[in-house]
Amino acid sequence: MYFSKHNIFSKIKDSDNFFIVNSLSGNADILTPEDAEKVLKIKSGGVVADDRLTVELQEKGYIVDEAEERKLFRLKYLDFLDTRDQDEIQLFFVPNYSCNFACSYCYQDEYAPSKGELTTEIIDSFFDYIGKEFAGKRKYITVFGGEPLMNSPRQKESISYLLKKATEARLEVCFVTNGYTLVEYIDILRQGIIREIQITMDGTASVHNARRFLKGGGGTFDKIVAGVDACLENNLTVNLRMVIDKENIGNLSDLAQFASDKGWSSSPFFKTQIGRNYELHHCQSAENKLFSRISLYEELYALTKSNPHILEFYKPAYSISKFLAENESMPDPLFDSCPACKTEWAFDYTGKIYPCTATVGKSDEELGTFYPEITLKKDLVDMWEVRDVTSIPECKACSMQLACGGGCGSVAKNTHGTICSTDCRPIKELLELGFGAYFNE
Repeated sequence: MYFSKHNIFSKIKDSDNFFIVNSLSGNADILTPEDAEKVLKIKSGGVVADDRLTVELQEKGYIVDEAEERKLFRLKYLDFLDTRDQDEIQLFFVPNYSCNFACSYCYQDEYAPSKGELTTEIIDSFFDYIGKEFAGKRKYITVFGGEPLMNSPRQKESISYLLKKATEARLEVCFVTNGYTLVEYIDILRQGIIREIQITMDGTASVHNARRFLKGGGGTFDKIVAGVDACLENNLTVNLRMVIDKENIGNLSDLAQFASDKGWSSSPFFKTQIGRNYELHHCQSAENKLFSRISLYEELYALTKSNPHILEFYKPAYSISKFLAENESMPDPLFDSCPACKTEWAFDYTGKIYPCTATVGKSDEELGTFYPEITLKKDLVDMWEVRDVTSIPECKACSMQLACGGGCGSVAKNTHGTICSTDCRPIKELLELGFGAYFNE
């Protein structure tokens, strides 16, 4: 019997207690300092005279037979593959890369502009392709950009036609938009089967307008607020996203209060997410304003402690901590956190196919075409498809692997030059914060 390689064991933030988590056995426990000291001794190869604790650690898979653990890992991995094969597929479609905003942190600003424009023929080809290639699969479409809801007659015709085709195919559609033209698009959006509309708002008016402004200058906050109001009034689900760095994190409390005062936070059609401003494909102009993953969550932890109303607006995940708190059980083991070429594909108006939303528009990431002819680089697709913790060498010996899943393949490739490399998450540190936030009482 040995201390499981999948145990994550550490001290809870702002507490004398410890936690132990095992994503393979599906167990998580809070330990007193006394029991934690014994667990630490067992972890170091020692023996403790506490039959109660030893039996409990064995029953929950914290102390295991090595051969039995390998067998369980294999069974859970096969279950994961079977489940993923049945998962819903997200199909991104980019109708244009142009945008009416000049955001201070745009990661697409160095992309070479693509020639051509979206036509009904290209939209038809897209629906023909996904209808055949993903036949029998549960799927939905996310319209992405650039800014997909540009306020022009031609763009409105294209979006209206795309929604018509999606409705005919009985597919739900999401939009990722800056929100500036939502009022003008409401009647068109109501024609489709809309799952949600993701809108970015980086703070209250003065903070947001300093970061997300029109090309040529001009604030955008008031029109976005009107767009959110219009969506909620029409029962269209809004997913409000705040992109955070060191310049605007202090405004999170005010934005949470603003959303509450507007009545958004109490709406069943309103949800939120936090996005970390980070280096995706090229260096940010002010890299020192960026948070690392853990430093962002350390700031969120402190902010929510001093401003608890933020939790009504947004509850940080802290890895699996939020899931544990809300479900009182562990999530399934995460053998792969990169959906590219598995449960996510991306397509653009030029007829090209990409692995995912993080790669769409990058010329060196193309996998093939759906228009004017169908082509596919099977060797590249295969590389994306096999990427998981069993194929990434660094993941195999890591105790965090089944809570991390290897991270983002695109970031890993940009960082290390290969898809099958790591984009590590600070799982232990996130769990320390998460247990402190959600279980300390």
